[in-house]
Amino acid sequence: MAQGLEVALTDLQSSRNNVRHHTEEITVDHLLVRRGQAFNLTLYFRNRGFQPGLDNIIFVVETGPLPDLALGTRAVFSLARHHSPSPWIAWLETNGATSTEVSLCAPPTAAVGRYLLKIHIDSFQGSVTAYQLGEFILLFNPWCPEDAVYLDSEPQRQEYVMNDYGFIYQGSKNWIRPCPWNYGQFEEKIIDICLKLLDKSLHFQTDPATDCALRGSPIYVSRVVCAMINSNDDNGVLNGNWSENYTDGANPAEWTGSVAILKQWYATGCQPVRYGQCWVFAAVMCTVMRCLGIPTRVITNFDSGHDTDGNLIIDEYYDNTGRILGNKKKDTIWNFHVWNECWMARKDLPPGYGGWQVLDATPQEMSNGIYCCGPASVRAIKDGEVDLNYDTPFVFSMVNADCMSWLVQGGKEQKLHQDTSSVGNFISTKSIQGDERDDITENYKYEEGSLQERQVFLKALQKLKAGRFHSSRRGAELQPSRPTPLSRDSSRSLHTPSLRPSDVVQVSLKFKLLDPPNMGQDICFVLLALNMSSQFKDLKVNLSAQSLLHNGSPLSPFWQDIAFITLSPKEAKTYPCKISYSQYSQYLSTDKLIRISALGEEKSSPEKILVNKIITLSYPSITINVLGAAVVNQPLSIQVIFSNPLSEQVEDCVLTVEGSGLFKKQQKVLLGVLKPQQRASIILETVPFKSGQRQIQANMRSNKFKDIKGYRNVYVDFAL
Repeated sequence: MAQGLEVALTDLQSSRNNVRHHTEEITVDHLLVRRGQAFNLTLYFRNRGFQPGLDNIIFVVETGPLPDLALGTRAVFSLARHHSPSPWIAWLETNGATSTEVSLCAPPTAAVGRYLLKIHIDSFQGSVTAYQLGEFILLFNPWCPEDAVYLDSEPQRQEYVMNDYGFIYQGSKNWIRPCPWNYGQFEEKIIDICLKLLDKSLHFQTDPATDCALRGSPIYVSRVVCAMINSNDDNGVLNGNWSENYTDGANPAEWTGSVAILKQWYATGCQPVRYGQCWVFAAVMCTVMRCLGIPTRVITNFDSGHDTDGNLIIDEYYDNTGRILGNKKKDTIWNFHVWNECWMARKDLPPGYGGWQVLDATPQEMSNGIYCCGPASVRAIKDGEVDLNYDTPFVFSMVNADCMSWLVQGGKEQKLHQDTSSVGNFISTKSIQGDERDDITENYKYEEGSLQERQVFLKALQKLKAGRFHSSRRGAELQPSRPTPLSRDSSRSLHTPSLRPSDVVQVSLKFKLLDPPNMGQDICFVLLALNMSSQFKDLKVNLSAQSLLHNGSPLSPFWQDIAFITLSPKEAKTYPCKISYSQYSQYLSTDKLIRISALGEEKSSPEKILVNKIITLSYPSITINVLGAAVVNQPLSIQVIFSNPLSEQVEDCVLTVEGSGLFKKQQKVLLGVLKPQQRASIILETVPFKSGQRQIQANMRSNKFKDIKGYRNVYVDFAL
């Protein structure tokens, strides 16, 4: 008489399955698979082989602390041929004398996360035996056409899911610089940290059963991750800090990768890491989303608007010296702002609004009571459809608000001008499988100055004015505590601006740099004044300079001048200016941004002329040389050359170097003191442990500067 079937051993075929599921970069020792795609396992039996007519093998998969059939976090499905109500399926591949290979497949809508796999064997005698086969992790699948994150381009999948390094663009629209970044989404323990991050969310803490059930939706998961990257509502990954005081943490400019941040958060019991700013929030979110399988890229918007009252106008205030002032509304134009785009279907929106979605983890405004933003359809932003979920009006204002300049004098405010094109420039991301910058501004808005662009702006403004959106401005409904637009002046309330031509300008002012603005050197520039009228003009021009944070917050002015310029009809003149290093060095922020402003007035006219320019001071970059061929599991020497760009001694110099697949952990070298203009180099030894295209990222900091950076791409060959 045949005995009941007993399982002796299970082979989850982790190495083979992980390669087929594009997860071998994470590990080949544990099973990581993607939904909507089959994976194989082999069952080895102790006493006899599997007999399809006599034995029924039933698989059980469970995820979360409260697995539930009705919620989809528990599934029961049979290897038998008869129909199973479960969306999970299993089928027989091969059947031997004492072993059976089967294929399992999760539905393309299954919740992502850590699963427990069990089987029940019902033999012909009525005996039932149960076995726990092991654990596996299920991820989103951009290779599966039925998955909501499906991306139909292999080069794009390689860039936006598989690439573990990239560039984040910083600086200003006149000086865009790439900041190298190690995303490291496949590094050791990162997948575990990403799953821990989901479990630490407020949603999971409040209702774990429902939270786990909703993890099949990339819309839901992206909002949860977005909220967890910042720590404003919870023990999220990063504390934000724009104060310039980082004595109890790391200056955000010092980071060169996400791995050190995520591992620190995990190792300290999920205590927020100090500190981050927008590019750090976006970079860490990119790491988490790519690790979970959602195609993601990092986006930089230069001259990014932060409209706090929803009227699509950024109000800026100046005093009579041309110095920019803070304002009660806290409207600002960030020199640059960084967010993410994630690729997903949007079946909750009308057709055509899937694809790239904006998610912004920087804590600026609340959405449904928590600090997150998005996903907002990029297509909806371009079309002015600000009534579509989520947070579309706020994102629209970041790329397409108008800017209103005001002169504050004697307690009164005088309108200087309204600029319709200053917000949202050179929207940038790294190119696909290359190191170049892609300008994707046209994805977000029509060409500035075009009729289409103004029509979309007016459509968005009318939607806001009519109050027809109830589910998009920072969440499912308009927050009752949100400030209402000011009504003291029609130009600052929700109104439709006139499209009539502006008055003819008779005098123009413009700044021009004479030399590249290098850190440690004097800044030389001229003010160009042009009289376009047929009359003489006598000008008084107040000039000033002040440091800025990259979020637009002004610091105290450190340089002022007054110019008196007489212009004959049609005449142009230049007024030379110089700001010495000794004048700006002690006032410079980490962002190295200086705003020079000029406020001109004619003696015979009340009209004012305002012009400003943002200068980004540059450092010499670190040079990295790879000495010899890079081969997996063979020693590699790397030379790092760096210098002190200043004409004064710098102290507390620290060099950090990292690179996924090249270094097991971030390398930190204490350099001590560097003399003025001193140039030095060091040799680092490492053993690459992953093949393919890799990148080394380096940063040097001191008591005088925080972010001299460099990078080098390296191709690592397989060992012979």
